[in-house]
Amino acid sequence: MTTQKPEHPVTPRTKDEISAITNRLKRIEGQVRGIQKMVEEDRYCIDILVQISAINAALKKVGFSIAERHTKHCVSHALQSGQGEDAIDELMEVLKQLSK
Repeated sequence: MTTQKPEHPVTPRTKDEISAITNRLKRIEGQVRGIQKMVEEDRYCIDILVQISAINAALKKVGFSIAERHTKHCVSHALQSGQGEDAIDELMEVLKQLSK
C-alpha cells in the first residue's frame, strides 16, 4: 500500500468536531479513572468488567465517528484524485482493528 498520508486532514476538522471528540475522550478518561478507583477499593469483579465494557463501547463509538469523517473527506478526496484503491485498503485495515 502506497497511500500518501497528508500531515493534516484534506478538510480540517471544525472547532465543533474537535470539541465533541475531545469531550467524549475526556468522559472516557474519567471512566478509566473510575475503574482504577474501583480496583483500588477492591470492588466486585463483575462491576469492574461492566465498566470496562462500557469504555470499550465508548472508544469504538469515537473510532467509528472518526472513521466516518475520514471516509467522507479523505477517502472521498482520494477517490476523486485517483488514489482510491490505496485509501480504501488503508481504511479497511483500520476498520478490521477497530471492530475487534
